[in-house]
Amino acid sequence: MSAENIPIQIQDRDNVLVADDGIEWRYGKRPDYSGTNKTLRAQSEKHHPTGSLEAIAQNLVRTFEMEATYKLNPNQWTSVDIHQFRMRTNHGSEYTVQDIIERGTYNLFLGETPVYSSKAEDFESGAASFMNAFKTGFVWEVIEAYSGPPRVIFKWRHWGTHQGEFKGHAPTNKLIEVYGITIADVNADLKLTYVEHFFDNSQFLEKLVSGGKCSMHG
Repeated sequence: MSAENIPIQIQDRDNVLVADDGIEWRYGKRPDYSGTNKTLRAQSEKHHPTGSLEAIAQNLVRTFEMEATYKLNPNQWTSVDIHQFRMRTNHGSEYTVQDIIERGTYNLFLGETPVYSSKAEDFESGAASFMNAFKTGFVWEVIEAYSGPPRVIFKWRHWGTHQGEFKGHAPTNKLIEVYGITIADVNADLKLTYVEHFFDNSQFLEKLVSGGKCSMHG
């Protein structure tokens, strides 16, 4: 596959961002990922060769995360087949692209736990809670791919420093890391049709409240 024929969704995410003519951005403008890009380069456990299965999977999922968070019009998404796509976590309920746009990935990933209730949150409140907790970003990378396409299975790492309050709990200023496995099906155009994540969401949330209640919250 020549460079000019590489689908944009498996190129570097910044290439997708640049191609933003007419995009309906959630907050009216293109998001700025310069900070998280810098963190990814500096703190990644792995640096995959361009064109490797790991690099392709990482680019595709990072583009999906950006589009799920910031692109309001699903017809402008490059990363998924919007008619076939379904997503779920830990054998839970399946969600569509429209569910993601309306509720947000954090709410759909985490569901109902003693620490966090996605039913009590909307897109904006859920995103704000985690953006406040991880003020310098919550970065994601592929560690290793085990099979590839049409079904790509890979291990990943999500990490960030807990620098801000989370749901009335004090920051710990410690690094929080989450590791998981994803099964991702892609079609002939290398667009996602199905994604399932497996990770311990309770352990992740317990770390976010381990600093105890902020004094002003009693």
